[in-house]
Amino acid sequence: MPQTLTQIKTSLSAFGLRPKHRLGQNFLHDHNKLRAVVQAADIQPGQTVLEVGAGTGTLSELLLEAGANLVAVEVDRDLEALLQQRLSVYSPRATLLIADALAGKHQLNPLVTQAVRGMINNATEHTPHTPPSFKLVANLPYNIASPLLANLATQGADGVAMSDAVVMVQREVADRLCAAPGGKAYGPLGILLQAICHVETVATVSAECFWPKPKVGSAVVRLKRRTPPMTDNTDALRHTLQRLFSQRRKKISTTLGRDQKLPEGVDPSDRPQRLSVEQLVAISRCLKQA
Repeated sequence: MPQTLTQIKTSLSAFGLRPKHRLGQNFLHDHNKLRAVVQAADIQPGQTVLEVGAGTGTLSELLLEAGANLVAVEVDRDLEALLQQRLSVYSPRATLLIADALAGKHQLNPLVTQAVRGMINNATEHTPHTPPSFKLVANLPYNIASPLLANLATQGADGVAMSDAVVMVQREVADRLCAAPGGKAYGPLGILLQAICHVETVATVSAECFWPKPKVGSAVVRLKRRTPPMTDNTDALRHTLQRLFSQRRKKISTTLGRDQKLPEGVDPSDRPQRLSVEQLVAISRCLKQA
């Protein structure tokens, strides 16, 4: 049974804590939405799951009850004792790491990726024929959602691919992740992730489902890795998107130069926000060859 709002408040109070606005702490307490996240993640017993932003451990406990081998990451050191108390009963299937998941905008914290790799290695001793991978399942802090998803999708964790992600993010971020060509939300983040994963919104979440109540709504987004991805050179795609979308209203021939060879079917007078993910990937290959 997930923690109730009363239990969340009581647990924090017992350790002399309150939500920290500077860390974007908004604790999800709606049981239906919590169960929707776990259901969408389709956890199989023994799978390695990374959770970033463990909070008071509400989602952590549901993931462990579903059979996950969990690496729970929380940046707030004041929550360490509370989380240790709640997760210690699930040892050794639960590892708690008090750390920032990112070492920089484009770099994951090596401690996090090493912890995921370690959990996978321990699990594969018992399931040696299962391809190594992990899932990200989390109520992500708003301030790290975009860079974290981009880095995990492109880098994985210590050489291991992220197979799936089910994350609760700010509604604006969800719109960017799932945007189609032509819309205002269509841009580099969504294009990069859509080139690597199938992306869809599976639920919307009102502000009333959180405590304290945020000023914006949220959504649950599911990412499932493509087999194979549209590109094996995400650096080239990143560079292309940065270059084109820095002048998104200009013709691509103006941005890239009139002599730049373009893929078949791409009109030099097109604007980048009108191009499909497939077309933008094809352009990144042309630029690489140039």
